[in-house]
Amino acid sequence: MNLKGRDFLKLLDFTSEEILYLLDLAAELKNKKKQGIPVDTLRGKNVALIFEKTSTRTRCAFEVAAHDLGMGSTYLDPTGSQIGKKESIADTARVLAGMYDGIEYRGFEQSIVEELAKYSKVPVWNGLTNEFHPTQMLADLLTIREHFGFLKGIKLTYMGDARYNMGNSLMVACAKMGMHFTACTTQKYFPAKELVEECEKIAEQTGGSITLTEDAMTGTKDVDVVYTDVWVSMGEPDEVWEERIRELSPYQVNKKIMDNAGEKAIFMHCLPAFHDLKTKIGAQMGERFGITEMEVTDGVFESEKSVVFDEAENRMHTIKAVKAATL
Repeated sequence: MNLKGRDFLKLLDFTSEEILYLLDLAAELKNKKKQGIPVDTLRGKNVALIFEKTSTRTRCAFEVAAHDLGMGSTYLDPTGSQIGKKESIADTARVLAGMYDGIEYRGFEQSIVEELAKYSKVPVWNGLTNEFHPTQMLADLLTIREHFGFLKGIKLTYMGDARYNMGNSLMVACAKMGMHFTACTTQKYFPAKELVEECEKIAEQTGGSITLTEDAMTGTKDVDVVYTDVWVSMGEPDEVWEERIRELSPYQVNKKIMDNAGEKAIFMHCLPAFHDLKTKIGAQMGERFGITEMEVTDGVFESEKSVVFDEAENRMHTIKAVKAATL
């Protein structure tokens, strides 16, 4: 399968077969890394990494993946680029495409990464936008397949705010791979109707399904994967914490939820997670609202059912696969 020159902006742009190809390539590259077999086949190439939103996993994954493939990388943090300020997105794309072989963007609206891709003559990769997080999806799919041995027919429930990149992307990924996706939250936090309808059409072709429910027990009954994310995303004002904690607390992933899902169920989270008070924000929220855990309890996060650190590692292997395939 030839994906050379392709942008990687959202999974909606890729067929189920192309996604499987990337997962197979990631598994192969992961196996070679574990065996100490070099894969530095892209020596002489360089990539630009634009981070308007900072990240631990995404930055490390893109930098290590580039290094393993023999490439150089330049990290541009929120103060290290004039993108959208003194220089337009279109001009930035054309400048960087003249110096680099690939461009990663992590930031705000999906329209920004789409415009970068429009004006770039080299592949552009989405490291996260408000609407989609496709590299996380490859890592999640690889992790699920490693655990269960297959993807088709897997039941995945997402708990919490399903309106943005994680809820959207998991719904798309499940639809593409013939999995059963459930958004379990209040109606206010359901994904956009238009995207739900698009995913329902895809799921009809792949054997998957899309379900929206407000009932936590119904939504998690006998599922394979229980997934959640932080209740307040980067860039949102502090004022929304009180509202989210009040409205999303019924959808916290705890022992009752995992027991309802069953013995075979695993817990997933894209990280970082507020499962204790050992972070600055977690401590602040604990002091303000008298809580010690938010979207997931520490008991679940640290349990044998949790595969969150396998997910985190797989970010690097799957990002490496995207680079290798598109370059």
